[in-house]
Amino acid sequence: MLSAVAPQHFPPAELPEVAFLGRSNVGKSSLINSLVSAKVAKTSNTPGRTQAINFFELRWPGRPKAELVFADLPGYGYAKVPREVSRSWPEFIEPYLADRETLALSLCLVDANIPPQASDTQMIDYLKQTGRPLLVVATKADRVGTRLHASLNALRKAHGVEHVLAYSSKTGLGQDELWRRLRAVNPPEEQG
Repeated sequence: MLSAVAPQHFPPAELPEVAFLGRSNVGKSSLINSLVSAKVAKTSNTPGRTQAINFFELRWPGRPKAELVFADLPGYGYAKVPREVSRSWPEFIEPYLADRETLALSLCLVDANIPPQASDTQMIDYLKQTGRPLLVVATKADRVGTRLHASLNALRKAHGVEHVLAYSSKTGLGQDELWRRLRAVNPPEEQG
């Protein structure tokens, strides 16, 4: 893992990257850990623990070199961090999202268990305006129960997207579909 708080500290732009974006308590680190079946991203009950962009290289099974990079960005919205820290975030987050040539997919994580949030809509709209490929992922889907279909419909409508992927880090719901989308960013069969 490499952490960066300034564009000059980003790793070389060599591999396709997937950005994990969302509010401070949406479960970005839990989702990353569930995808790789290991605790690589720090989880906490205190929102705002991620204060830099954390880059994680991934390898496909049976391949010796990295094929993809996960970029875990600081959460927006409520976060228990000093103001001087959160004020510096736009200095490296905005250049990453706007200018990073290897950013292949942005995963916008939203909480399936609460009503749609304006801050999520703002992030999704920003990515649409910049032309960045994005996928909205509704985390904590296991907590919604029988209201999941209604929750996904509300999220689609509020955020102006055609598809919202339901995901649960606890049960594995949505993991296979998400991996299909991630592998499509840099398919193993196209590698030399």
